[in-house]
Amino acid sequence: MAHTRNTKQDKTIGTGEYGRSRTSMRRTLRREAPSTVGLLADEKDFAAMQRYRTFTFDDHTVYLQQVEGLLKALAAQGMHATVALFDPEEYAEFCTESGIAPDTPASRSRFTAEIASIGATVAYTGQPIDTLIPLLVGRAVRRATWEYATMTLADLGACADCGQDIGRAAFDRASHLLLRMLETAGPGTHHLVCSTPTETEHLLAVLHTERDTTGPARLETAEGAEFVTVLAVGIALEKPGGVVLRTSSPGTQDRVHGWRLARGSLVPLTAGEVFSAYCTDADTGEPVAPEPHVEYCAGFDIGADEPETHH
Repeated sequence: MAHTRNTKQDKTIGTGEYGRSRTSMRRTLRREAPSTVGLLADEKDFAAMQRYRTFTFDDHTVYLQQVEGLLKALAAQGMHATVALFDPEEYAEFCTESGIAPDTPASRSRFTAEIASIGATVAYTGQPIDTLIPLLVGRAVRRATWEYATMTLADLGACADCGQDIGRAAFDRASHLLLRMLETAGPGTHHLVCSTPTETEHLLAVLHTERDTTGPARLETAEGAEFVTVLAVGIALEKPGGVVLRTSSPGTQDRVHGWRLARGSLVPLTAGEVFSAYCTDADTGEPVAPEPHVEYCAGFDIGADEPETHH
């Protein structure tokens, strides 16, 4: 009996150790599995989700506090967390197209995983929720702008005269103009804004880059592609767009230069035109006080050759 009892005890200990080992392995895997949180950034979207019975939050402020607490808890466990913008209208469309019931947590989780793979996201690195939301919304706007601009270029088709893809040619031209501008601008921290009107939208793209005295400008890939795509739309459609460049260097005033788009080229603005463009409210047209320690300069010649063909 003693032997039998000891055998049972040995088996029990073995099972316990094996069970603890499996639990430990699952915890290890859990720490290495990224988490995505779908965020309802504004009260309007939050209110739209309240029509679902299984969505149990009734106060947007409390909801945001709980999301922030969840993100902190995930970070404390050493887990990587990503925040994605949750759009109720897109969610309803997703459920209809997928044939799933929208009023379930599983459906919301499935949609969140979907938008994490194709939509705008921000990695959580400890930012307060009030800082994270503008980052996420800004990234979503940038992505929507890029998608619209890309579709616009793709829909232009081929040139009737030469057969060249108009959108591709405009993108190549825009890339060339941007690189020449940054080469000519020289060292410093550069902030560029491209404005391009279309029939239905007014596209804006922003690009931040730095260049030291010994190498080329360092471009963030996604931001650079977005900027070039918006500039390409202006080139392809021959719309009256423009580019503003602000350069900062240690020990000197910031310098602002500007250009307008004309037949696939960037034509320098005068110092007065740059001042007027930079010191006018884009929405109201009212004058805006000039910034201190900023010099408004004429656009410089970027030395880009004229395009061989115009579409």
